[in-house]
Amino acid sequence: MHIETLVVSAFQTNCYLVWGASPDALVIDPGDQADGILARIRARELRVAAYLLTHGHVDHVSALAELYDAMPAPVGISAKDAGWAFSEKNQIFPYSAPRRPGEVARLFEHGQEWTDAGLAWRVVSTPGHTPGGVCLHFPAERILFTGDTLFAGSVGRTDLPGGHPRMLAESLKKLAAFPDETRVYPGHGPPSTIGEEKRTNFYLRSP
Repeated sequence: MHIETLVVSAFQTNCYLVWGASPDALVIDPGDQADGILARIRARELRVAAYLLTHGHVDHVSALAELYDAMPAPVGISAKDAGWAFSEKNQIFPYSAPRRPGEVARLFEHGQEWTDAGLAWRVVSTPGHTPGGVCLHFPAERILFTGDTLFAGSVGRTDLPGGHPRMLAESLKKLAAFPDETRVYPGHGPPSTIGEEKRTNFYLRSP
C-alpha cells in the first residue's frame, strides 16, 4: 500500500491518497485546497476509486465537491454525519457550509466491508468527536485511518455540536483492542501505532 499525506485546510488536516498495485486510489478526508489535491493525483497518474470521509466536519470535507466534479467517484460518509455535513450547521470559521457533491453513494455503518482500488477495508464506528465518526481499517496492511477520534498523543475534542465525551471514551476502548503494531494515520498530526498510543497517550493508556 502507498500512502501520501497532503496537509490541507486552515486546521492542518491530513488528506490521504491511498493506492496499491494499480493506479486506482482512495482519497480520504479532502478538507480543502482541491486544486492541490488534484495536482498530486494527476502528477502520480492516479484514478480516484472512492472518496472516504472519517467524519463530517468542514475541515475534512470542503474540497470534496470540487474534486467530485473533476473526478467523479463514489463518496462514503457515515449515515449519522451525512445529514448535516453539507448544510449550514457545518460552519467553522473561516469556512462556510461545504457544497454537497453530486451524489453520496455510500452511507457507512459499523462493520461494513468494502474493496476499492484492490484494497480490502472495513468501517469501524467511533462516535464521540461527531455522532457518526468512523475509522477505516485495512486489516491486511494493519493500517487504521482514525480521523479525529485518535491522534498521536491526543484525541478529538468533544465540545463541538454533536460531541459526546462518554461515547468517545467507548470508541477509544474499541481502538485500544487493535493489535499494538497497527499503524495509525490520524486526521491531524503525525502517524503513530496503537502500541505507542497505549504506552504514551493519556487517553488510551492502559491502567
